[in-house]
Amino acid sequence: MHRIALDAMGGDGAPRVIVEGALSAVREWPDRFHVSLIGVPGKIEAEFEGRIPDRIDIVPASQIVEAHESPVRSIRRKPDSSIVVGLGLVRGGDADAFISAGSTGAVMAASRLILGMIPGVDRPTVGTVFPTPGSPVLVVDSGANVDTRPAQLLQFAHLGSVYMHDLMGLEAPRIGLLNVGEEPGKGGDRAVATYRLLQEDEDLHFVGNVEGDRIVEGVCDVLVCDGFVGNVLLKFYESIAGFVIRVLESEIDGESGRPGLEELHRAADYQEHGGAPLLGVNGVSVICHGASSSRAIKNAIRVAGTCVESGMVEDLGSVLGPSSRTARVWRRIRRR
Repeated sequence: MHRIALDAMGGDGAPRVIVEGALSAVREWPDRFHVSLIGVPGKIEAEFEGRIPDRIDIVPASQIVEAHESPVRSIRRKPDSSIVVGLGLVRGGDADAFISAGSTGAVMAASRLILGMIPGVDRPTVGTVFPTPGSPVLVVDSGANVDTRPAQLLQFAHLGSVYMHDLMGLEAPRIGLLNVGEEPGKGGDRAVATYRLLQEDEDLHFVGNVEGDRIVEGVCDVLVCDGFVGNVLLKFYESIAGFVIRVLESEIDGESGRPGLEELHRAADYQEHGGAPLLGVNGVSVICHGASSSRAIKNAIRVAGTCVESGMVEDLGSVLGPSSRTARVWRRIRRR
């Protein structure tokens, strides 16, 4: 049974939707998860109707990191925050994974500080699953790093490749580089240099540049970009999916079209995918949307459990560790 540390104080609907998501998870997967809700006990207990289930417990944390606070400063000034306490459980071996819908910056900073980085990894990256009509696409980075070097984007490609191999069962995930054209020379100096590194890496199945209009066509399994572009893409993707659903709903009369519309809504809804793992840190840390519903939290718990079961962190360490071929390439690039 996997032990999940869940930040009960993070997110727009905390702690109510967090508690509801935890309850849904332990009911749907009764033999798979034990959830520790991290936060102010009185506020958490008030959300339960009756007795707290055996597979849920409450771990006290007296402080809350607010969205407007400086991520690094808040971690130092609030050592008893739900984020710090929850990640401390993972570091101490009392939990297998941590999940939060709180401040993304604070979760990233605390994960890096408390869990540390996998040896050989320069920066963590947020990997977000984008639905397509076929198999999903993992976008790396979707918000962790707004300014990256070509060598770091190469590492993101490896992180995403291992994720898609371990969690989606893809033998050789196809890597694409988000760009303004398909030709190798398209984009600025960074894009051209990154293309060259990806193309030269024998451990990656690189399929070339991918333009924005081809993402939904499923031409790649991992899409590499910096966090600035990735986050803009993510927010637009979420908004346009909701817009299309609303337009279709307004056009459909009667009930005949409802089943297909509901299926489309589930396919496009980020809540079905739960949360985005922070790839590169030495432990499982999952970041959720601040507006996550209880269904999104439940699915984030599922994602965290799958990360643990697959041995993803260990596999990342073997692929990117100091003795790996990837690390040797990385050291050669840094000497240039």
